[in-house]
Amino acid sequence: MNRRQFVTLIGSVAASWPLVVRAQTAKSPVIGFLVPGSQASHGAWVAAFAKRLSEFGWTEGRNVVIEYRWAAGDNDRMAEFAAEFVQRKVDVIVSSANGVNIASRATRSIPIVFAAFNDPVATGLAKSLSQPGGNVTGLTVQPSDLASKRIELLREIVPQMRRLSALANVAGSGFQRETATIRTAAAALNIEADILELRTAEDIAPALARLKGRADALYVLSEPLVNSNKAQILQAVTQERIPTIFGFREFVDAGGLMSYGANFPDLFSRAAEFVDKILRGARPADIPVQQPVKFDLIVNLKAAKALGLKIPESFLLRADEVIE
Repeated sequence: MNRRQFVTLIGSVAASWPLVVRAQTAKSPVIGFLVPGSQASHGAWVAAFAKRLSEFGWTEGRNVVIEYRWAAGDNDRMAEFAAEFVQRKVDVIVSSANGVNIASRATRSIPIVFAAFNDPVATGLAKSLSQPGGNVTGLTVQPSDLASKRIELLREIVPQMRRLSALANVAGSGFQRETATIRTAAAALNIEADILELRTAEDIAPALARLKGRADALYVLSEPLVNSNKAQILQAVTQERIPTIFGFREFVDAGGLMSYGANFPDLFSRAAEFVDKILRGARPADIPVQQPVKFDLIVNLKAAKALGLKIPESFLLRADEVIE
């Protein structure tokens, strides 16, 4: 081989190197999105996540793969989906509510980002909000902190309220803390609190049947099981003419009376920021847990009229949105 042939050979090999590197790095990272709810209940939130992720340069189908699994409030299905993601060795798992607990039991190595979770420190998933220290980080909603406010809001528009029922999934990530806060807040206002416990979707109808003649108002704990069955819940409370407060505005959009809580599309959108950092090399252990910055009070005047309620003007002026 003469010098000209050698130079030509080296040049052709060097020219092929970028192609080899591109071939080696062509495999896009995979995000396993473990959705505790259904497409109807969580679709808009998940879309907010994907939109924000694309703004960081991660386009689904081009340089990132997002595998969605919809559990519709079924914990057994969530466990199966989590095991599937672990077996596939996805790069990140995104979830919320009890899906976070289930995913964390399935893996201690794959990064987990929660878009909305109760209290990661109290549940042992993080050492602290500033330094999670493990494979889990994200956004905490701490709904128990909002329980007192929701009861106060109910009392304002139902001043005669003496009996309050709360519809709660016992498997929900914040069940014990939130129901304890409900009992304490209700007792402080001389209101009797009755917790209607759910475990599966089949428990919803019997629980709602207990409302008739026994509740002046209903507090619905926000979590995937009830959110996936909001049509059934709204039909029952409308039929029984029971004022109800929810944690998700989606219930109010569907005909419920009012909601107060964190803005979930914003939370899911912000979860994309965590995923972006992790895909670029950051460790979940070093990414501080964040809290909501947007809270919404949504009131449905049409629902209030159907219930025979007169909402004070001062109350409506404080609402972030009034649906007429």
